[in-house]
Amino acid sequence: MQYRTLGRTGIRVSEIGYGAWGIGKQMWQGAEDAESMRALHQAADLGLNFVDTALAYGDGHSESLVGRFVKERKERIYVATKIPPKDGHWPARKGTPIADAFPYKHIIASTERSLKNLGIETIDVQQLHVWDDGWADSDEWKRAFRDLREGGKVRFIGISINDHQPSNALRAAETGLIDTFQVIYNIFDQSPEEQLFPLCHSKNIGVIVRVPLDEGGLTGKITPDTTFPAGDWRNNYFRGERKAEVSRRVDALKPLLGPEAVTLPELALRFTLQHPAVSTVIPGMRSAENVRANCSFSDGRRLRNGLLAELRKHTWLRNFYE
Repeated sequence: MQYRTLGRTGIRVSEIGYGAWGIGKQMWQGAEDAESMRALHQAADLGLNFVDTALAYGDGHSESLVGRFVKERKERIYVATKIPPKDGHWPARKGTPIADAFPYKHIIASTERSLKNLGIETIDVQQLHVWDDGWADSDEWKRAFRDLREGGKVRFIGISINDHQPSNALRAAETGLIDTFQVIYNIFDQSPEEQLFPLCHSKNIGVIVRVPLDEGGLTGKITPDTTFPAGDWRNNYFRGERKAEVSRRVDALKPLLGPEAVTLPELALRFTLQHPAVSTVIPGMRSAENVRANCSFSDGRRLRNGLLAELRKHTWLRNFYE
């Protein structure tokens, strides 16, 4: 496992981190706690030391599992979590008053709940789970995070940027108060490279990449005939003709496989790791088998420029979350 510095935090985190949404179980069908714990421990055995969870993942269930895991490990595991918007709007609606989404008391109370779920005294990275850059100048979130840091409840502050909206955080970056950004970045959505990544690089802001496998689309396992269990949120994400379109675009990537990347997941993860602004990539992992495969790609090898140039041609901007 290779390690990188998480921006100005100075924390050395594993290039492959653990995305813990799926183990919350609420929106992902098929997750089992015993297997989730095996996967977490397998990840740590392979050198992974960074886990990203959220209070909203299974209404704290993911945090509780992560907390158990951290207690069972001897090595230092860094934990990032997130505060859900009080108004329940995902993503944040432009023009919404911050008092509706993240009032001071809500930020404090949510952090206290997360600390209890995790069973720890201090959260390494506490993030707002949605964001509207119109809030950048608001004192509400600034005052709450200041008090949480001074009280020893939070070490560093982050924002999880709205889906496919990397430019909707540039003003927040300019405040000088943000330590990390979490953003969607993958072969299909390369847009963070345009403005966000250069700004993060210049200001030494850590970058946590989510959805590197496009919610499973870039694994090559989504076909027009793929089905998901009832109640699984992917029934909506891949609804209608979306599965067929994903399959067609992924098939177009297959000729690029070879010595540099044998499988589609390897190609996808190595693509995200190649950018110097990226601190860690957090694929969702619910099985020890996936953990072993994903962690193996953190070996220091990088894709050649010629292959990267070919991958640039596969940009596909769309928003399946809508």
